Amino acid sequence: MFLSVFDMFKVGVGPSSSHTMGPMVAAARFLDTLRGSPFTAHGLKASLHGSLAFTGVGHATDRAVILGLAGFLPETYDAEAAEAALARIGETGEVTPAGLGALRFDPKGDIAFDYGPPLQGHANGLILMATDAQGDVILQETYYSVGGGFVLTEAELAAGKDTDAGAPVPYPFKSAAEMLETCRREGKTIAELKRANELSRRSAAELDRGIARIWEVMSDCIDRGLEGDGVLPGGLGVKRRAGRIHQALLAERGQNLTPPHTINDWIGVYAMAVNEENAAGGQVVTAPTNGAAGVVPATIRYWLDHVPGATRTRIPEFLLTAAAIAGLVKHNASISGAECGCQAEVGSASAMAAAGLCAVLGGTPEQVENAAEIALEHHLGMTCDPVKGLVQVPCIERNGLGAIKAVSAASLALRGDGTHLVPLDSCIETMRQTGVDMSEKYKETSLGGLAVNIPNC
Repeated sequence: MFLSVFDMFKVGVGPSSSHTMGPMVAAARFLDTLRGSPFTAHGLKASLHGSLAFTGVGHATDRAVILGLAGFLPETYDAEAAEAALARIGETGEVTPAGLGALRFDPKGDIAFDYGPPLQGHANGLILMATDAQGDVILQETYYSVGGGFVLTEAELAAGKDTDAGAPVPYPFKSAAEMLETCRREGKTIAELKRANELSRRSAAELDRGIARIWEVMSDCIDRGLEGDGVLPGGLGVKRRAGRIHQALLAERGQNLTPPHTINDWIGVYAMAVNEENAAGGQVVTAPTNGAAGVVPATIRYWLDHVPGATRTRIPEFLLTAAAIAGLVKHNASISGAECGCQAEVGSASAMAAAGLCAVLGGTPEQVENAAEIALEHHLGMTCDPVKGLVQVPCIERNGLGAIKAVSAASLALRGDGTHLVPLDSCIETMRQTGVDMSEKYKETSLGGLAVNIPNC
């Protein structure tokens, strides 16, 4: 089992990795399939199922499908060009993807929201179709957006092809127990194992450039969020708060009366800044998802700006360690809110951040594993119930609290020697089982929880 650091940390666009990025990627894949087919298409259609239907508008799934079929990709997304394309498509009823010419596609009639039972493979399903001159379907593919921007066709999902099936890596591990045993046997840290595995797929220069790019986008996202103002889109009337809170914190800095617990406000505001940007459709990094994108960068920024001795040169160690934990969670459970609730998103992100912070603070592999377990354990059972299907309430604040829990978990783990009662593997399996048992109305459908118990719904 190998999931790259670049699988877990993807540069993309908000507000959702599974509902925005995934459908856009699926549409691009369908265009590639169409380009390689013997058919001559005249039009395109799409149907959204399960959670993609129930919260698709709030998560901009319909926009993502339209733009994906027009040739846009998350990693190269240009907001200004996207708005112009959407206006043009609305006027002409056509998309013009490269190599396929003009294809009929009227967003008002050619995207169907199916509110019936979800498709069998996953809660996030979509079917894309190409039609001939008479409107008959000549090519069709079913895609599943399985969380974190990962997309699988129906056949790939059945075959379990959501991990790298290339040549073996030097230090394979499918569980935290295997990971720790390899660390002990080889005398390496978790980050060193992860780096060696990454180097089996790409050069050191490519790896270093890619990791630097991840942090650059994360950091820029925090900065934009701290400067942002106004009301977030979607109709809830949620005001951006990160900028105002940040200015207040700066003004209070150095005052003797500032209570020690104010550090929590710094940690929280960094995460809120990211998730306000995500809610506004800005550029973010999945960590491991868009809905949980604030936890890891907030924890890194806290470490860099508030912890003596922190240095940017160790950011790769943080991110590689976090990616190793994310890979374990995804392989053995899920990082999808539609599949396992928010425990799989913010819970996983908090575990990743706790592990990364513990590592750069000098923790042993055993302490790092303990930090990840503490953070995940105290998110178990957390539902995904976004009000009005928007990644705003409770998601923005939830990232702030997830980052605070990550810092606390890392600190607590460092107070011990790494021995503890509940192994990370058991915690991950508990999260999986809890997700299986969780009612569908608490898994990103906005049919339960906060989503139906406040007046804004």
